[in-house]
Amino acid sequence: MTGSQNKQRKHMVLLGLVAVSMFGFAYALVPLYEIFCDITGFNGRTFSQTTAAEAPSEAIGREVTIQFLAKVGRGMPWEFRPTESRMQVRVGEVSETRYYARNYANQTVIGQAVPSVTPGFAAPSLHKIECFCFTQQSLEAGEEVEMPVRFYVDDDLPADVGTLSLSYSLYPVSASKMTSVPIEEVAAVHTEEHAAVHTEEHP
Repeated sequence: MTGSQNKQRKHMVLLGLVAVSMFGFAYALVPLYEIFCDITGFNGRTFSQTTAAEAPSEAIGREVTIQFLAKVGRGMPWEFRPTESRMQVRVGEVSETRYYARNYANQTVIGQAVPSVTPGFAAPSLHKIECFCFTQQSLEAGEEVEMPVRFYVDDDLPADVGTLSLSYSLYPVSASKMTSVPIEEVAAVHTEEHAAVHTEEHP
């Protein structure tokens, strides 16, 4: 092999390594962005926890609508959805809802839910007392569970906000060598539910 061929081969290997590195960096941008949002509260994301002692002692007359949404991250073989699409709550009153999860993999899978609230500027007014997003969730193969969320809306919510959306994106924490029921089957469930919610909101 000539010196010129050696140089060409080295260049090809180097370009391949650069391409793989760029792909890995791009793949990592999503979780890095999530972490940034969690720390700063940017884009309505927050993991902040409120204790029951900090909750208001009584509710006021104002009511707001809370919409519940769910998204399953890439590579996560779970069905994940709210058990109800919306709830009418009184400001200052502690309310509870639940999210359903089922592991379709043939082994235990650990997940982490990342919450967000929209509109983002109103996110500090929604306080979570109990939430599955505070810790990682582990489900065995085929296991299903309903996970509670206890929360309240503070009376500092801007007067022009009548609806808040509480959304959770679920990501795998450990997903090596997983085999599962095809994700398309899980995605189909979410597509049907999303269409139903959209129909309710925009008849």
